[in-house]
Amino acid sequence: MTRRHSKFRPCIDLHEGSVKQIVGGTIDGPEFKENFVADRDASWFAELFRRDGLKGGHVIRLGEGNDDAASRALSAWPDGLQLGGGLNLDNGQQWIEKGASHLIVTSWLFSAGELDWERVRLLAKEIGSSRLVIDLSCRKSGEAWNVATDRWRTTTNTLVNKELFERLAPYCDEFLVHSADVEGKVGGIDEALVGELSNFDLRPVTYAGGIASFQDIQTIDRLSDGKLDFTVGSGLDIFGGSALKYQELLCWNQNGSFSVSNGT
Repeated sequence: MTRRHSKFRPCIDLHEGSVKQIVGGTIDGPEFKENFVADRDASWFAELFRRDGLKGGHVIRLGEGNDDAASRALSAWPDGLQLGGGLNLDNGQQWIEKGASHLIVTSWLFSAGELDWERVRLLAKEIGSSRLVIDLSCRKSGEAWNVATDRWRTTTNTLVNKELFERLAPYCDEFLVHSADVEGKVGGIDEALVGELSNFDLRPVTYAGGIASFQDIQTIDRLSDGKLDFTVGSGLDIFGGSALKYQELLCWNQNGSFSVSNGT
């Protein structure tokens, strides 16, 4: 039996209507930092991912002014991309109708720093758990991690661990986890968090944050025994990066190895 290996999931991060890569946690703050601003529309990236069969990627609206760009991306690949950013019970269904395969939700599920289980149950019932991705993006706190909401500006009291995933699993189809402390810095992954996420296998989990080399990807694959998928932003050549080539990630998805030019 062929061993499953971790798969690359693409991303389209939208800020002020443009495709961007932003250092995690700096958005809306005095130290706001952009790593990349695309000169191509969100639909171009969606069409690229559709051509290459990279289903299961995500479009994230970072603040206001991104609805048109998100709509164009979803129209370019109906039912091929997940959508996140500012979603709730009132607006979720309209984005399903616009072509989102899944809704990615974090902040609306929390109240006063705590996970609101009534909201979790209600959203899963109204949207359908098979259409829901719960985002548990987080920040390190001592030896643990706490979910971060409101574009990672608010650290909640909710711990990211196996028990949380197991309790939430009946209400969603997948999980997405950004390590906000390393996101956008292209300085390496949070290996300890990858290890923690690897303890859970009831639902697919995608890790994001800090991927800076093919070695990072191999580490994710090794630590999770191929269970964790991953997304790459600022380190990827199509987003202005120099460490990782898009074509070689396609090769990785196909056979679990990179091109000969990388020496792997």
